[in-house]
Formats: sequence, C-alpha cells, structure tokens
Amino acid sequence: MSNQDDVGPLFRPAPPAVLAPIATVRQIPSWSELREVVQFRRPRLGRTRRRLERSHSIRDLREAARRTTPRAVFDYVDGAAEEEITAARNVAAYRRITFRPDALRSVASPDSSIILLGQRIAMPLMFAPTGYTRMMHHHGEAAVASVAQHVGVPYALSTMGSTSIEDVRAAAPGGDLWFQLYLTANRRLNEELLARAEAAGYSTVLLTVDTTVSGMRLRDVLNGLTIPPTLTARTALNMSRFPTWWFNKLTTGGMTFASLDGIPGKPTPGEVANMLFDPGLNLESLTWLRRRWRGNLLVKGVTTPASAREILEHGADGVVVSNHGGRQLDRSAATLDVLPAIRAAVGLEATVLIDGGVLHGQDIVAARALGADAVMIGRAYLYGLMAGGQGGVLRAFEILAEGYQRSMQLLGVRRSEDLSDRHVAFASHAAGDYPHVSV
Repeated sequence: MSNQDDVGPLFRPAPPAVLAPIATVRQIPSWSELREVVQFRRPRLGRTRRRLERSHSIRDLREAARRTTPRAVFDYVDGAAEEEITAARNVAAYRRITFRPDALRSVASPDSSIILLGQRIAMPLMFAPTGYTRMMHHHGEAAVASVAQHVGVPYALSTMGSTSIEDVRAAAPGGDLWFQLYLTANRRLNEELLARAEAAGYSTVLLTVDTTVSGMRLRDVLNGLTIPPTLTARTALNMSRFPTWWFNKLTTGGMTFASLDGIPGKPTPGEVANMLFDPGLNLESLTWLRRRWRGNLLVKGVTTPASAREILEHGADGVVVSNHGGRQLDRSAATLDVLPAIRAAVGLEATVLIDGGVLHGQDIVAARALGADAVMIGRAYLYGLMAGGQGGVLRAFEILAEGYQRSMQLLGVRRSEDLSDRHVAFASHAAGDYPHVSV
C-alpha cells in the first residue's frame, strides 16, 4: 500500500490566476436617471393619516392603537379571560400551518369573492360583533358598518353595541347587516330586538351561546373597566394622558347599550348585563328563535362536532366556530384546531364561519382551506379603529385583503372557491406547545 507522501503531489492546488481589473467608465448622472432610482415619498398632512400609512400589518395597527388609546381601553380589546391561554392558542394554531403551493397555475385576474348565505361578498371575511365599540373610538359601530358596506362584506352589530340598530342601518343603508343576539329570559325584550332588526332590514341573526355567565377578564378587573365601571386611580391617571380621546368621549354622547335604551324600568348597565348573560339558555331557546326569525340564523360559540350537529338539527343554517376570542372559557381548544372536524360533522351544505386569532391574510387562506366559508374578525379591525377611526378600520381590511389575495396567488390558486385542504399541512402539536403568542 502506498503512503500519503506518494499521492500528495497529485492533490496540490494550482497557483491562483491573476484576474485582470474591471474597467470602470464613470459619468455624471442626469436628473432623469436620478429620479428613476431616488423617489421620495410625498409628505402627508395629518398625524392619523401618516400613522395609518405607516401601518403595513395588523401588528403595526395594534402598536399604533396602544400609543393612542388609554391602557384600560386597549386592554379591553387586547385582553382575554383568566391566563389568556385560549387567546394565545388561537393565534398559535395559524402559525402551525404549512402551505403547499401548486406549480404552473395561472393566477391572472384573481377572484377573492365567495357566495355566503346566498350573497356574493368581496372576500371570505366579515366584521364580527363587538360591544361598547364607541369606547374604543367615537366613530364606533357606524364606522365599521360604513366600511363593511364600502368594501362589500357583512357587518354584525352586537346586542351590547353602543350604537342602535336603527343608527347602524342609517350609517350603512345598502350594507348587509347582521344582528348578534343575546337571547335573554325576557321574551318581550327578545321579541322587540328581533322586530327592530327585521324592520331595519338585517339579513341574519347570530345567536351567541358561550356567554351563559361572564368570563373572568383579569385585565379589565385590574383596570376597573367592569360593568358598572370601578376605575382605579392608576387607570384614571393613565386616561388623563389622552386628552383627544377624552374630548371625543365627552362631546359625542353617553356610553350605553344603545339598542337597549328603551327597556322598561330603566335598569342600570350592570342589571342589563345580567339580563344578557342567561344561564338558562338551552336548545329549546334555539327552537323558539328558529320559529320566530325568518331570515338566516347562525349559532356562534361552537367548538365541538357534536354540538354543531345538534344545533343544525334544531334548525340553524350554520355555526360560527368560536371561543369568544378566548374571552370566556380559558383553556378551551383553538378554533382552527377543531374546524376540520366540525366541517366534517355538518357536511358541505351548512354554513361554517370561524373567528379567533385571525390577524393576517394567510390566516384567512388557512381557515378557508380547512373548511370555513369565511372568517370573522374582531380585534384586527378594533386595533384599526383605535388607531384611526373609520380610516383605521378600512386600513385593517386592506391589509388583510392584500395579504389574502397575494398568498392565494402564491399558492397557485386563482379563486377563493378553489382553496382546499390539499393546499395546507396542519402539523400536530405537543403538550405545552402554546406559549403566550402576541400579535
């Protein structure tokens, strides 16, 4: 056998060649050439407009909202129940999605629209109901309804909204409005709310069923933002740092559950809240509502296949897979985790929506591919509302719509209707895989 010295010379590298220098010809650039590569953004008038233009994600809007809104109000939107585990799970579930794009598919002339409950809407998204919306910004529910009409998606008004059924219709005379109902033990009040929604042309009722009692939202308790309010000195001091917010609140009318202002006996806000959280709600309540309401009827707050099947058997047109954004029962499952099983349980004909954790256009792609007809957004547009009123709501929609269409095209999908589970891989998760996930 030959030794290393015998073969060593065969592997010696050749000496490096000397490279000739590159000849560089220089010239003084003309103004027209400079203008092509150096273009300055035109200055914008107005802090709100500049703030929104600098926001390129829902994360950016959240940060802008945090800087422009009292802490207690921001926490009311941003927070959740107990240890906020479920809220974190909702977000984390979307981040476990892996996309599987189709190659060599034309995605020219993309079509983001879908048919939802017989109506074509601009994309698989709608604005969810939120209570006390005028607390976040004085534009309130009217701004959200107006934007929804402008972009061509539905908006659901909450029973606990701070703008009345009729005033929201006035703000969006041609919009597809839904009414979120807390069915109370007061049958006369239920009848009145449904009659008013019917008279104002609301197309759909959302019956919320995960609020038989109120969740424990510790941030609100610590801030004193309860019903009725018990503000702490720290909360009041922090609020004093936002004079614009205060001025708008003090000059645009009181904060009430506007659709409930006419309740006989003039109950206090605390008494009203107790009426709306009804521990006696059951399937017979749904049966009564199905007989009473002639429009579309969806049940919101469903997280198990068995409950979803039972609800459809009692006459609902569909369900909203929802854990109330993690604001009610903490440690419940992430909504995206249970979505495929619920879709399988109710079949393809039932309407299935989902909310909780939707903060990016790619989240909408994932939800649609895993069986949802559309998503409902709440916190995402409330961050925009706090950051810039009506313009902020529109900016939130634009961010999500642009992200949705771009991601759909990168997947090789031209139409929303063509998204399916073959476009996603949904990785399983191990115990303890859900640290607190911020926006």
